[in-house]
Amino acid sequence: MDIPVTPLVGPLDPGAQRLVDAALAAAAPGLEKGTPETARASFRESRKALAPLRQEVAVVRTIDRNGPRPALRIYRAWGTRAEDRLPALLFFHSGGWVSGDLDTHDNACRAIANAAGCAVIAVDYALAPEHPFPAATEDAVAAYSYLIQEADAIGLDRDQIAVGGDSAGANIAAVLTLLLRDTQHPAPCGQVLLYPATSFVTETPSRQEFRNGPTLNGAALDWFAAQYLPDVATRADWRASPLVAKSLAGLPRAYVATCGHDPLRDEGIAYADKLKRESITVEHRHFPGQIHGFLTMGGVMPETTVLIGETAAALKKMFMGPTR
Repeated sequence: MDIPVTPLVGPLDPGAQRLVDAALAAAAPGLEKGTPETARASFRESRKALAPLRQEVAVVRTIDRNGPRPALRIYRAWGTRAEDRLPALLFFHSGGWVSGDLDTHDNACRAIANAAGCAVIAVDYALAPEHPFPAATEDAVAAYSYLIQEADAIGLDRDQIAVGGDSAGANIAAVLTLLLRDTQHPAPCGQVLLYPATSFVTETPSRQEFRNGPTLNGAALDWFAAQYLPDVATRADWRASPLVAKSLAGLPRAYVATCGHDPLRDEGIAYADKLKRESITVEHRHFPGQIHGFLTMGGVMPETTVLIGETAAALKKMFMGPTR
């Protein structure tokens, strides 16, 4: 029996179409025309406008930055008890390594925590250009080390900690798993990579296809790269471009989501395929009608609920152990 193949690009999801139409009508100058400050303000305002109603959770607690460890925000799922030792997702937000913060992804973190019945720990990692590569990955290691060391005090199960993020945050999470594999740190139980950026040095068909798109496009990608990786030579470093890592063997199981109308589509698919070739268990979910960034667009994008539900289901499998 022939197995149907999901097309890489399908008709735009109705919610995505509305956003694309609005972007075209606005004809606003691209991110590359502004500054990091204007990019951050624009991202904050857009996430507010696109967010769904905020879900209640059992606990929200922010831990301020302390030395090398970045600030963290802990969400514990609704219905959990203070004495429960919860499985956890260490989450890194999107924003091109330049923008995004604990508030831009507050709604998404709450929804994932509730859907998966876990804790979500959001990381307020250092942003470029003030803190260029590899500052974000160094913050990621510090945050993960803190969770392992303080799991009992925070009420977490240190054997059930996954890492993940969306876009730039997924890049950081992917790099973190590689860094942890090659150190003495306990390995995370899984990785959640939502439309990940995986290479600054691979020119893919999707980057060409959406070079001049109305949402995330080539000019914006080039600007983000210049902020995060001002030294062009570092772009081929696997700590920036995990797709070029010599081997992905020994990494934890993964859930990878990609979008049809996304310049990062092909490098996300290539990373999922490379993980599979290295015998890593991978669930790859492709959304042919979606645009980049739809995790934080649940107020106008019903399919965001599907992404969050599938992310939660994948996390539950990760928490249950390597044989599930």
